[in-house]
Amino acid sequence: MPRNCIRETSPKENKIIVWKMDLPNKERRSPENGPSSARPCCSSLKKFLVALSFAYFAKALSGSYMKSTITQLERRFDIPSYLIGVIDGSFEIGNLLVIAFVSYFGAKLHRPKIIAIGCLLMSLGTFLIALPHFIIGRYKFETSIRSSVNSTNSLSPCRVRSSVLAAGPSASSVPSSGCEHESRLSMWIYVFLGNILRGIGETPVQPLGISYIDDHALEENAAFYIGCVQTISVVGPVFGYLLGSVCAKIYVDIGFVNMESISITPGDARWVGAWWLGYLIAGFITLLSAMPFWFLPKSLPLPERQLDKYSPERTSFIKDSPLLEHKYQADEPANFLEMAKNFLPTLRSLLGNQVYFLYLCVTIIQFNSLIGMVTYKPKYIEQHYGQSASKANFLMGVINIPAVALGMFSGGVIMKKFKLSIMGAAKFALGTSLLGYFLSLFFFAMGCENASVAGITRSYNGTESLCKVDSSLLASCNADCQCPETNWDPVCGENGLTYFSPCLAGCRTSHGSGMNTVFEQCSCVAVGNHTASAGQCNNRDSCHRVFPYFLALSVITSFIISLGGTPGYMLLIRCIRPQLKSLALGFHTLTTRTLAGIPAPIYFGAIIDTTCLKWGQKKCGGRGACRIYNTTAYRIAYLGLTMGLRTASFFLCILGLVVLRRHVRRQERNTLANGGTGAAAGELQALRKEENNSCNSDQWPRTTDYDPERETRL
Repeated sequence: MPRNCIRETSPKENKIIVWKMDLPNKERRSPENGPSSARPCCSSLKKFLVALSFAYFAKALSGSYMKSTITQLERRFDIPSYLIGVIDGSFEIGNLLVIAFVSYFGAKLHRPKIIAIGCLLMSLGTFLIALPHFIIGRYKFETSIRSSVNSTNSLSPCRVRSSVLAAGPSASSVPSSGCEHESRLSMWIYVFLGNILRGIGETPVQPLGISYIDDHALEENAAFYIGCVQTISVVGPVFGYLLGSVCAKIYVDIGFVNMESISITPGDARWVGAWWLGYLIAGFITLLSAMPFWFLPKSLPLPERQLDKYSPERTSFIKDSPLLEHKYQADEPANFLEMAKNFLPTLRSLLGNQVYFLYLCVTIIQFNSLIGMVTYKPKYIEQHYGQSASKANFLMGVINIPAVALGMFSGGVIMKKFKLSIMGAAKFALGTSLLGYFLSLFFFAMGCENASVAGITRSYNGTESLCKVDSSLLASCNADCQCPETNWDPVCGENGLTYFSPCLAGCRTSHGSGMNTVFEQCSCVAVGNHTASAGQCNNRDSCHRVFPYFLALSVITSFIISLGGTPGYMLLIRCIRPQLKSLALGFHTLTTRTLAGIPAPIYFGAIIDTTCLKWGQKKCGGRGACRIYNTTAYRIAYLGLTMGLRTASFFLCILGLVVLRRHVRRQERNTLANGGTGAAAGELQALRKEENNSCNSDQWPRTTDYDPERETRL
């Protein structure tokens, strides 16, 4: 005999849910897909997992490639670091424009197709970033070196009573009409707009993709699937930085200039790699990632194994419950006006969740630290440890990023293996973050001395340390040369000092060509034969010795910190009601991008700019890119800001853990009060057993008195 049970969910809802006998499996249907079965559902879900993983890979590749080209863009467009931060933050500006609406309305529409449209926009934006290379003039760098061995012209860097440097552009020359035209066209604007378009296109991938997986995956597999997708998103930067390494070795105007005329190497501060080439490759890969989503269904039927886990009475309750309709059934054509009216009340309800709100505050602060650190880490390796841009990107790709990917994956495996509850996930994430924090303090001890540059970090006699910001490079030994002080064309004297240019070294003659050029009769080089060779002196032996230890510690700390990534992400999903899942993920992404992704690169770059000792000058006037930094000040500013933000976040972490524990105990008391005897007690014990066996068992009401106001589900 079928039996019916009537149960009230809460006084506010004032609804009655009827428990019915379980229907035969053959009659289970999905509104769009017809009769359901476990195999088609699992097959479609796996296809979606593969497609989403590839989309994550594509967006992560292009995003990491953007960060790998920071120094290339600085030199090519002759702009300071804070302006690079504005360009980098424009991606988050694109997210800010649409993410709240995509997350809210997108959950009610065809999620795979919306993701496909986003991938197309990302591809278009990536192609737009590369556009300036094809409309801007050829790259010209300052040089006093003959580029051809067949040249017989006498080269004299120091011409007495000459106001113009013989070989190379002069900062004091009158701007030409072409210069005026170039100054009106800021080509970096195209990069800025293209990155905004990338941000708009990336918007639906994360909130709609993750919520789609969590809606249709088996409960015990949800955390593992999400961990796999997140791992793929970390693998993408490996190839992004490797692509950046390869492109940084190729000269920017490859194919348009005679490479024999290029007298600088990839390790030179004036070198600009083929930054545009990587954007064309990344744009094509992103375009391919959009294809599979057009062929995926709007929703999937509930897997039979999901229903078989419950008793017949609970199975029929689940099938007919409003939660199931929200999760698995296709939505009817939505009334956008009604959805818009419900947006603000829904958002107010979401932010009223104390656990969610504190988690949001913690991640905002930690993302400020993370984004600022990752954005300028390749530049830090270049400037602090004297590595080339190509090598810095290579090391980031093959050493640091794989450690993060392994940590993210291991975190998901640990959570699945040990069946961590919401409290266990919170404690695990906090513990790994604290351990990584204390290990990161050792970075302060891995410092390097400043490069010895005459007139900037050392006096011209090499005996006194200076480190004066924008100090004069003129001295008695080069006073007659009347050299421009803005043309960075370094030469290494016999005395081990680097000079800003051959002219400022007081060199009168030279012989040879290219990198084999030797400058002679250098009045500022007071030892030996008074000669200097092309390029900067490489005499920072102690810095090269400490660099491997820096890399090793960087790998260890990255792995430990990323271990808590997946448990922390599952905490975000589990601390809110299922109906608010897409909105919660979208709003979390919105706030972190707005309050961390946009400002962090800007103020990190501005603080790094304060450590610059000598600025270059644009061809048409105005301050250009920094030529040399105060290494000690750079290290303190970069690491100090990173660690200071993480320190502040731990205070909120502790408060959040206390609030979460209080919510856990309150719900346990309410559960015991409402189900202490009879069949209710048996059901309570069964539900507790399910909680211990699955970190994702909180998607359905657990007590006989479900309160929608209680959002922390355990």
